Amino acid sequence: MGTANYEQRRAQIEHYFDRTAADTWAKLTSDVPVSGIRRTVRAGRDAMRATLLDWLPEDLSGRRILDAGCGTGALAVEVARRGADVVAIDLSATLVQLAQERIGNDTGAGSIEFQVGDMRNMQLGGFDHIVAMDSLIHYTPKDGIQTLAAMAQSVSTSILFTFAPKTPLLALMHSTGKLFPRGDRSPAIEPISVSYLRRSLQGASHFDDWVIGRDERINSGFYISHGLEIVRP
Repeated sequence: MGTANYEQRRAQIEHYFDRTAADTWAKLTSDVPVSGIRRTVRAGRDAMRATLLDWLPEDLSGRRILDAGCGTGALAVEVARRGADVVAIDLSATLVQLAQERIGNDTGAGSIEFQVGDMRNMQLGGFDHIVAMDSLIHYTPKDGIQTLAAMAQSVSTSILFTFAPKTPLLALMHSTGKLFPRGDRSPAIEPISVSYLRRSLQGASHFDDWVIGRDERINSGFYISHGLEIVRP
């Protein structure tokens, strides 16, 4: 169910994480010292990850989870340590390789199967939960909703995801190109209003039997992200 726009943006994201900013993201997702701007991004991402993890059961034994856009695997390893069997997928082969090197066999009672590919690939089987942290933010609202609709066909309990909320501050950073330093700037984000997103979800046939659950916004300097939970009652 890909569109030309989705596929074009997907290629840009893959190129960015595999080549343009692979070293930057390797440092950002580690504990090495980084610049003040990147410290705010790191702190914000850590806070958002903790929020999404808090929305999942503490005991995930026997549960299957998709980490859609797994990056360097920080969330995947946490849910695996709670007992989950995780499929961790990302467009970037560079980040997936780094995740495998960092995590090794440190998965606790669970397991992690890393894959390089598209999070819309619903040939991955069924899941109890899907988590998509900061993996929809570069796509248009329409493509983001279509991606969530694809995911909804293969998950039994909940989808947790983040989006870039349409705020005056984020709009300013977006328009002036200051989300990242010029040398390794990411593909443009696509801000979306919370009200528009809620209406879109409530009006989509794929979500007729879903309800919107918890939500949380994280503001940390140059990191602004909104987490939302949709649940099958």
